[in-house]
Amino acid sequence: MFDVVRLVHLSAAGGPAADQLMTDLTAAVTGVARRVLVQPTLPGVRNGGDVLAHLRFAEAADWHACAAAVGAVLAGPGVTHVDGAEYDGGTGGFAEPRAPGSVYRVLLLRVAPQTPDATVDRFEADLLRMPRYIPTMLSWRLSRVRRGIGSVPWTHVWEQEFTDLDGLDGPYLMHPVHWAHVDRWFDPECPDVIVHDRICHSFCENDPV
Repeated sequence: MFDVVRLVHLSAAGGPAADQLMTDLTAAVTGVARRVLVQPTLPGVRNGGDVLAHLRFAEAADWHACAAAVGAVLAGPGVTHVDGAEYDGGTGGFAEPRAPGSVYRVLLLRVAPQTPDATVDRFEADLLRMPRYIPTMLSWRLSRVRRGIGSVPWTHVWEQEFTDLDGLDGPYLMHPVHWAHVDRWFDPECPDVIVHDRICHSFCENDPV
């Protein structure tokens, strides 16, 4: 499988222009992509854009066949910025949902260059340890980025499905395993920090077509 994420920032969130962009994005990959999730983001995103698109293809060649059409949509009027990543497989594997999740969440991040491989391995292991303790996380996948676009050269995509928005905001973000073990990799005041740049924390209703 080959996946693509695009976080689209608009000059005016919502309204007919946003609806048209989502319609055009969906049309550009219909019949090629195996999963098409194109939804407005929910309140609370951080650098997450106004529209989130998550596309899954059988292989990279399928994405390349429609990438120009997607790019043309995202170059249209009203689009002010796009962050995104293209990736395949999963560094730590993928879990099938324990039950259907109503919220899809994605985090784009960049590990600092020259970070030792062993340190990156520990960071990835900490992320993948989280589902053991957070039952509202119904599926998850951590992937290394093949190609990133936007604010920084992203290195990782950390994505999940949650029971609902409360399951993301509460049991996930506020869980001790998050702030006691994972946050140290992101906290500039912690000597373990390896994620120095802007991150994109985005989520939307999980309603693929």
